[in-house]
Amino acid sequence: MLITYACFVNKNTSKYLDKTLIFNWLAVLTNTKLAMNTKVDLKSNELVSIFHEKTEWNLARVKFLVYFICALFKVQTVCFTTIAEALNGDAQVESNLRRIQRFFAEFVIEMDLFAKIVFSLLPIQAPFRLSMDRTNWKFGGLDINILMISVCYLGVAIPLIWMMLPKKGNSNQKERKALIEHYIRLFGTQSIGSILADREFIGDDWIGDLIGKRVHFYFRIKENMKVKINGKEPQKALWLFNNLPKNTAMSLRKIVKVGTQYVYLSGMKTIDKDGKLTFVIIATYNFDPEALTVYKDRWQIETMFYAKFMIMQSNPLKDAA
Repeated sequence: MLITYACFVNKNTSKYLDKTLIFNWLAVLTNTKLAMNTKVDLKSNELVSIFHEKTEWNLARVKFLVYFICALFKVQTVCFTTIAEALNGDAQVESNLRRIQRFFAEFVIEMDLFAKIVFSLLPIQAPFRLSMDRTNWKFGGLDINILMISVCYLGVAIPLIWMMLPKKGNSNQKERKALIEHYIRLFGTQSIGSILADREFIGDDWIGDLIGKRVHFYFRIKENMKVKINGKEPQKALWLFNNLPKNTAMSLRKIVKVGTQYVYLSGMKTIDKDGKLTFVIIATYNFDPEALTVYKDRWQIETMFYAKFMIMQSNPLKDAA
């Protein structure tokens, strides 16, 4: 499945990065939505109708957008010159290249509109299993830090909304709450089956906010976090699962206090890739004996981030103009 990513390193990087992330949405989604045994030229006809109806843009603009997406399928690179050679139409390559450059330099894409388009084209129906994660790397002198919510589907994470963080390092609880509230504002809590996240995404306020909204979550917690079961002294979470045989999962039926919030815990003792003993402990909204199996879907967004990073490194576009 084609996952496309481009980064334009200049003073307007955020604007261009948002644009190329939107193309990632569309490339992944249309590749999933339309059967791959259909010719690209035939796919474009269906996509023109879909995007013309959803965006109400003029037809020339819609056709350019669709042809650009289809060209990504053909060439599997974000090099503008190569894409210009693959664009449909009778225009010369130089003319196509100028159209691409003008689009990225000038045209304003309303992100919420595209989020709604992607939502309406998803190959599955709500409620969705969502994954929240963050990717951060340095590209030259620029720090790129993206907090994202994606839909998990058949081993693929389909991006819906994101936030560009103006800093290095972890997101904070305020930023996570803002992103999930943005999602809910667009699509409602009823569209969320559950949300998955790694150890970075813990925090009393953040988890309390999800509990208040009745949003089911599967969050990995640090094994040395202090937890408390009623009537017992606080202890490290790992001690609740320390007596398990390796690679055997267990879900506790008793509710557990983590920080100031009450959650359910599932855990497993295992050996990591470095040969060290480690614990995978998942906090959930309600009791779920399949919690660790559900949590495995979070890896889909990790795979997506890695693929984008590798493609970006091999195609380092510097300017849209």
